[in-house]
Amino acid sequence: MSTVSLLKRQTFVLTEPAALKVKELLAKNGKPEFGLRLRVVGGGCSGLSYKMEMEEAPNEERDKVFEQHGVRVFIDRKSLTHLAGMTLDYKDSFEESGFVYINPNATGTCGCGTSFSA
Repeated sequence: MSTVSLLKRQTFVLTEPAALKVKELLAKNGKPEFGLRLRVVGGGCSGLSYKMEMEEAPNEERDKVFEQHGVRVFIDRKSLTHLAGMTLDYKDSFEESGFVYINPNATGTCGCGTSFSA
């Protein structure tokens, strides 16, 4: 594996708008010191779904930790195979609001954007 593709496999981007929303949600739930657990689970229209949860600390043995814009994101190594190179954004417009998953590993997505196939 080339150095470039190895780096791509180990990257994850949390945009500033997404980080601000995560911070807001953590504070609203009284857990501003927590991080965001992002993982992939089976299910959804396309076979795989994104799952986000608040979590106090990473699992040192299984997680890769990304820290961007003051937010820690925990991704287990199994989920990272589907999430490497992904960008998590947040859109807030008149028409819709929510997290947006920009995943180069997805070969197909459902209409709601939270389910994908790889």
